[in-house]
Amino acid sequence: MTPAPAVAYYGDDFTGATDTLGTAARAGLRALLFLETPDAARIERAGPLDVLGIAGAARAMTPEAMQAELAPVAALFRSLGARVLHYKTCSTFDSAPHIGSIGAAVRALRGAVEQPWTAIVGGQPNLGRHCLFGNLFAAAGAGGEVFRIDRHPTMSRHPVTPMHESDLRLHLAGQGLADVRSIPYTAASNGSNALSEALQRALHPPSPAAPPEAVLFDVADAAQLAAIGEVLWAHARRDTLLAVGPSSVVDALAAALGPRVDAQTAAVAPATGPVLVLAGSLSPVTARQVAAAQSFDIVWLDAPRLAQRDAPTLQRHARDIAQALARGRHVLACTRPPEQASPSPDVDAQALARAGGDLLVQVLAHVPLRRVGVAGGDTSSHGVQALDAWGLSYVADMGAGASLCRVHSDDARLDGMEIMLKGGQMGTDDVFERLVHGAAG
Repeated sequence: MTPAPAVAYYGDDFTGATDTLGTAARAGLRALLFLETPDAARIERAGPLDVLGIAGAARAMTPEAMQAELAPVAALFRSLGARVLHYKTCSTFDSAPHIGSIGAAVRALRGAVEQPWTAIVGGQPNLGRHCLFGNLFAAAGAGGEVFRIDRHPTMSRHPVTPMHESDLRLHLAGQGLADVRSIPYTAASNGSNALSEALQRALHPPSPAAPPEAVLFDVADAAQLAAIGEVLWAHARRDTLLAVGPSSVVDALAAALGPRVDAQTAAVAPATGPVLVLAGSLSPVTARQVAAAQSFDIVWLDAPRLAQRDAPTLQRHARDIAQALARGRHVLACTRPPEQASPSPDVDAQALARAGGDLLVQVLAHVPLRRVGVAGGDTSSHGVQALDAWGLSYVADMGAGASLCRVHSDDARLDGMEIMLKGGQMGTDDVFERLVHGAAG
């Protein structure tokens, strides 16, 4: 019988799920990302894993839909025998009571673990995300200026879940996590013993105060992650634990688990054929990446008609893109022309993301490809869900939170295809060019 993984995680969108997959693989952990909750037979065929991931789309769901989505994840965790259940959030924690609620996710998953409290890791330094005294700060793009999250030029104006509160304790209280205690980064800076003592004080406050339902760990820099991971793993070994946060949760635990295989730091090889990139993201970061994509023919998609599921428009775009790819051209298909400063209020963003998945499937039906890229969290989720695939494994790092992955499918035409999924805030300016020309490891 296959041994239990140490960590099982659910990614609340596909781009974030692949970032965690890459984090685990680069740490030397055996990791595989499933595209839906796997059954026992599929897990057995996958072989021994340290980290088992499930890619989902809870970030775009109502609390009621999240409950239904996460119920089988909770049931799988109970059956696996894993020690940590990680609910992987976006590193910017963008969420709201009515959509992508982190509080709703905790309520759906808490019954699957033995620890009565939930650990929340509040930063991901390698992406420029830092949590100081409970307040979240984030860089604007790779290496960009760092802003308090409620003043961030993009996340404070997110079209679905704008971040208007930087204190994660207050942000999560609005989603039903009323009692979140914070452990400042200064405790982790003094090592695991000091951090463990601070956690004990938070979990066992003087009477008559009640124990908290969640504990938020500040993360100022990457050096603090090892202490956080050591403390969390010590608790998880005794009783199973629910941990919430970005890929830094697995990054922290990796040091405690220790490498099981050689860490994966392979270079990105140049593409061996034409490359398709579907850019559904409307972020300024993606706009810069589109502007830097000099190796591509750019196709501006008719977003309003695609969002209305207009079949002739979808077929026309798929045919034109496939013809260019068949001629050996790299194609970058974008949903918003550069002169359009903001998304049209008449375009349903979710409907457009679903149409992007339909477009990807139709193009691949016309012309087989060995490498594709998708930009945008929702576009990536719907794009991969539309494929006849069951899993992803890590290939290489594309830089700044973007990973190149290998598709696993029972369809021989898709099996082995490489795909890069990136959120709107992720990736270097030249990430699409790297997808064509390769990059050093």
